[in-house]
Amino acid sequence: MEITKRVDSLVEEFSHLGDWEDRYKYIIDLGKSLEEMEDEYKTEANKVKGCQSQVWLHASVSDGKVYFKADSDASIVKGIVSVLVRIYSGATPDEILATKPDFLDTIGLRQHLSMSRANGLSSMIKQISMYAIAFKTKIEMGIN
Repeated sequence: MEITKRVDSLVEEFSHLGDWEDRYKYIIDLGKSLEEMEDEYKTEANKVKGCQSQVWLHASVSDGKVYFKADSDASIVKGIVSVLVRIYSGATPDEILATKPDFLDTIGLRQHLSMSRANGLSSMIKQISMYAIAFKTKIEMGIN
């Protein structure tokens, strides 16, 4: 599924949820369903800087697409990073860089986060973009 369809699907799912208590519960459930991240990837190098909770984000590239694995020690943050993984994983670096995280505003997530969580979210998005830039450069240079 292409990235724009994943965004549309996410926005559609959130449009059916009621208040923010329901939405938080849904985000936590998304975190619970996140594919387990192997301990070997829970390294200092994969830790997202700027998050109050511990968040690990690992990226790899295969056939020109970037795949993310993530985890967090906080349930709501794990849910938030699972949303980002769901949207951006399996996309090309160009698709990742072209897909601004406006969908987070559309579903109302940003405005319902504390300042520290909002800063953490921005750090996660920045890290995803940095991985995309790095893999784009490697792909263009023919480096595996």
